[in-house]
Amino acid sequence: MRADRLVATLLLMQARGRVTAAELAGELEVSVATARRDLEALSAAGVPVYPQPGRGGGWRLVGRARTDLSGLSASEAQALFLLVGPAAAVSAEAKAALRKLVRALPETFRADAEAAAGAVVVDPARWGRSGQGRSGLVELLQGAVVRRRRVRLGYAKWSGERSVRVVDPLGLVEKEDVWYLVAGTAEGQRTFRVDRVVDAEVTGEEAVRPEGFELSAAWGRVVEEVEGRQTVASATVVVPARLVSVLRAQFGRHCVVEREVEGRAWVRVSAPTPLMVAQHLAGWGAVAEVVGSAGVRRELGRLGAELVARYGG
Repeated sequence: MRADRLVATLLLMQARGRVTAAELAGELEVSVATARRDLEALSAAGVPVYPQPGRGGGWRLVGRARTDLSGLSASEAQALFLLVGPAAAVSAEAKAALRKLVRALPETFRADAEAAAGAVVVDPARWGRSGQGRSGLVELLQGAVVRRRRVRLGYAKWSGERSVRVVDPLGLVEKEDVWYLVAGTAEGQRTFRVDRVVDAEVTGEEAVRPEGFELSAAWGRVVEEVEGRQTVASATVVVPARLVSVLRAQFGRHCVVEREVEGRAWVRVSAPTPLMVAQHLAGWGAVAEVVGSAGVRRELGRLGAELVARYGG
């Protein structure tokens, strides 16, 4: 059982006293079978959680007991607080919740958990720039995801064409300071850039959430599809082996070392077009040699001729 799910389950039951497996599954975004297994595991571990059969039954925290989260091991507690610590810097409410979580731990775990919670600070701003907080639109969409309410979106495509559609919001993802909404539509699951949302209105209709939906898995498929479209052009580049990390910083996962021989590395790099590959490599000068890609070599020659024509004299 995941430690974060254990904490969430116990806190939810402390707040409500009784939950059904379906309610728990909805709150934690897992399947009903997974929620039921988690509840059974808690009960087997000695936490006073028991099923109540019959109509209106569910699982009850007996006597509205308070638990010290003793189901967590020391390593699980540290891992959990390393995860939630940076997020607690977002708001006063998050900090208060973190303090309550620390107090809910066994006393012997608290010092390490507090140290873990304060061990990492996430600063998303680049040097020389101020950080961008969440916009009101992100907060509105996040609320719709949590409350499971459909949203009417006014959306502008990259071409400028605008449309209005009603979507089932499934989750939000931030990648490189850009927010994306993953949502269900009549045409299937789609991803929308939040900065292209012209307006949004939360409706009173209940949103449909696919059984077993996991945001991380859905986003992984989006990334795979997008990056698959970004690997149309590729070239093998020969560079000093010590500089492979610099090349990888430019191309990310589209940089694969094919072999290394006597301090030189043959590296396969990719981008959407030969020109984009060449633009990344132009600053390397004679340090990097492109082999086996006539298109990229041609673009490098053209870029070099342009630079010589402008700056050579």
